[in-house]
Formats: sequence, C-alpha cells, structure tokens
Amino acid sequence: MALLIDDNCTACDACVPACPNEAITKGDPIYVIDPMRCTECVGAEDEPQCQLVCPADCIGPHPDYRETPEELVAKYERLHS
Repeated sequence: MALLIDDNCTACDACVPACPNEAITKGDPIYVIDPMRCTECVGAEDEPQCQLVCPADCIGPHPDYRETPEELVAKYERLHS
C-alpha cells in the first residue's frame, strides 16, 4: 500500500531525501507521495523511512492503494531495474 501525507505536514523537507524511490515531491502547500512510486520502502528498508524522519507524524496508509508485500517488492524491482 502506498503512503499518504496528510494536512498536518509542515513542509519541513525531511521526508524527501529519505525516500529510496524518489516518490515524494513538494506540493502546494504540503508534500505529496506518488502512489505509483511508493513501496513503503519494501525492497530497500525494513520500514518506511519517511515515517521515521517525519517530525509531524503526518504520513500514513493511502486508503486507495492497497498492495501485498509481494506486489510492493515487484513494484520496487520495476522502479530500480
């Protein structure tokens, strides 16, 4: 499942360099996670790095993008092949 940044985002920029898939970009006014690029760091890390570094605790599951761990690994491999 992809992740989503909610309205509590302070646009601090901490999440952008933490993402191994370059899925996070600056939006207006908050940052945005591209669900087609987000793998919750499956394939790269043990847990979502953006959630670890977010001081506002504003990153959670995206309700419209539910994927199995196997699907997330396959997405990661497609992105990095």
